[in-house]
Amino acid sequence: MADNVAQAEPEALTLGLEDEIGVGQGIALGFQHVLVSNVWLDPVFVAAVAGLPLALAGNMVNAIFLAAGIVSLIQSTRLVRLPVIEGPSATFDPLMISFGQAGRLAQATTGILVGGAVIFLISISGLLGRVRSIFTPVVTGTVTLLVGLALANFTLVEFLGGNTKSPDFAGARSLTIACATMLAVIVFSVFGRGVLQRYAFVWALVLGDAVAAAFGRLDFSALSSKGWLGIPTFLPYGGLKFEWDAVIIFLLAFVVAVFEAVAVYFAAAEIVGTEITDQRLNRGIAGEAAGSMISALFGGFATTAYAQNVGLLRLTKIGTRHAVTYAGAIFLVLAFVPKLGALLASTPDPVVGGIFLPAAGSLIVVGIDLLAKMAPTERNYMVAGLAVMLGVGLPLMSTLPVGPQGVPLFSKLSQNWSLLLSQQIVVGAVVAIVLQLALVQIPGWIGARGSARGEEPKPEPAD
Repeated sequence: MADNVAQAEPEALTLGLEDEIGVGQGIALGFQHVLVSNVWLDPVFVAAVAGLPLALAGNMVNAIFLAAGIVSLIQSTRLVRLPVIEGPSATFDPLMISFGQAGRLAQATTGILVGGAVIFLISISGLLGRVRSIFTPVVTGTVTLLVGLALANFTLVEFLGGNTKSPDFAGARSLTIACATMLAVIVFSVFGRGVLQRYAFVWALVLGDAVAAAFGRLDFSALSSKGWLGIPTFLPYGGLKFEWDAVIIFLLAFVVAVFEAVAVYFAAAEIVGTEITDQRLNRGIAGEAAGSMISALFGGFATTAYAQNVGLLRLTKIGTRHAVTYAGAIFLVLAFVPKLGALLASTPDPVVGGIFLPAAGSLIVVGIDLLAKMAPTERNYMVAGLAVMLGVGLPLMSTLPVGPQGVPLFSKLSQNWSLLLSQQIVVGAVVAIVLQLALVQIPGWIGARGSARGEEPKPEPAD
C-alpha cells in the first residue's frame, strides 16, 4: 500500500504542500477554493427541493458554512494536513430532501449524529488504518472517477442555465456566459503564468459576472432580505427522534462518504507528492465525522472532502494546504454574515457551471491516473470495470418503467433505499468494496494463512 501514492514531480506545483503564503495571497487562494466548492450551492438546492421555509433554509446554509469552516481549518492544520476542502456530502442530498419533504428532519438529524459517532469511534480506535489495504488504487481510483462522472449532471445543468424550466435554459445568453467563463478558466490555467494561472478561477468569476451583467443576468436582490449577522440555531428541527431505518440508511451513506473522502485524500496526495499514513487517514476521517455531527446539531448534514477542489490543485498548480486554512476562515465569516453568503450565492448559474466544468473534468483524469497505478491483473480489471459499469448504469435505469404496468425499476423498495440505489457514487463504491473484498482481499488473507500453516500457496498477483 505504501506504493499506492506516487510522488509528484517537484516542478509540477508552483506552491508545494507546506509552502507558506501571505495574508493577501491566502485570502485570494482561499476564495478560489470557496468558489469552486459547492458548499453554498448544496444546502440551497436541498432546502429548496425539500420545501423548507425561508428561516430553516437560511439556517441550513449557515450551519453548513459553520461546519465546513471548522473542519477545513482543523483538517488543514492538525488532522489530515492536505489541501482538501470540507463541505456537505452529495451522498446525503437525496436523503435530506426525502426526510425534509416527509417532515422527518429530526429523525435525519438523529441518524447523522449516530452514524457520525460510529465513524468517529472507528477512526479514533485506529481500526480504519488497519483495514487500509481495502483502499487500493482500484477502489480509490474507481470512486474518484465516479465522483467526477456524478458531478457531470449537476455541472452541466448549471452550465446550461440552472433552471430547466427557464426560457433561457440552454439558450444563447446562458451558453455565452458559461462558455466565456469556462474559456477563461482554461486559458488562464493552461496558458497563464504567475498570477494569471494562480488565480485562474477568480479571473474567470470576474469575467463571467461581467458577461452576465451585460446580459442582465446579475441579480443581487436577494441580499436585501439577509442580515449582516446571524447565528445558526441549535437543533432547529426539534428534539432528536430515533428510528432504526433512518439510522441504518444514514450509516450506510456514511460508509460510502468515507470511501469517497479517502479517494479524495489519495487524489490530493497524488498531486502534492505526499503519502497517506494510517495516522493521517484515521485523523482525517475522525475530523469529517466530528464535522458532520456539528453540522447536524445546527441543522446541516454530513461533511466530506470535496473532490472538485482536487481538480483546482491540478489546474492552478497551487498545492499549499495553507490556502485551505484561509478558505476555512472565509467559511466561518460566511456562517455568521448571511449577507456575504447571499452575495456568493447570487453568482449566476452559467458562471457556476463554467467554473465547475473544468474542475470536474480534471477530477475524472485524477481518477484515471489512480486507476493506472493498479496492478494489471484480471481481478483488478473486474473490480474496476464492474464498479464503474454498475455505478453509471444502474442509477440510469432506476426510473426505467418495467413490466406490463410500466412501474419504475425500484418501485417495490422504500423511498430511502431507492434513492440510495439511484446514486452513482453509492452504487459504484459499494460494488467496488464488495468485489475488492471478495476477489482480492479475502483470497489474499486465506492464502497468507495457508502459507503460515506450511501449505503450498497458490500464486496470487500483487495488487
